[in-house]
Amino acid sequence: MYTDPIADLLTRIRNGIHADHDLITVPHSKMKENIVKILKNTNIIKDFEITVDEDKKTINIMLEENAPFSTFTRISKPGQRIYIKRTDIRPIKSGLGIAIISTSKGVMTDMEARKQNLGGEIICEIS
Repeated sequence: MYTDPIADLLTRIRNGIHADHDLITVPHSKMKENIVKILKNTNIIKDFEITVDEDKKTINIMLEENAPFSTFTRISKPGQRIYIKRTDIRPIKSGLGIAIISTSKGVMTDMEARKQNLGGEIICEIS
């Protein structure tokens, strides 16, 4: 059975927030690291660190106590990729939420993609 690693990351963060956990651990990948960096920059999580144990990298994520967001929706999935043109990127929840988009210049929020006039694969929406 194949699982979606990005959906797993979002689910672990959502469940950790709802269960009032301070720390969660997820297996490392570059895409997850980029997503977690965006979550830290937008104050959805407190901080994160990457640890290496016997050739296994993990990401330890410190969660906010009163997280402003609770809905993490995976949009583009491994079985169905969803791409968006630069002209079609709209604010999430009237600018209160964010979308994470994988562009040709890296992973960024919907606001950064609009500023840089880039489209790409819409990974998830957080509101």
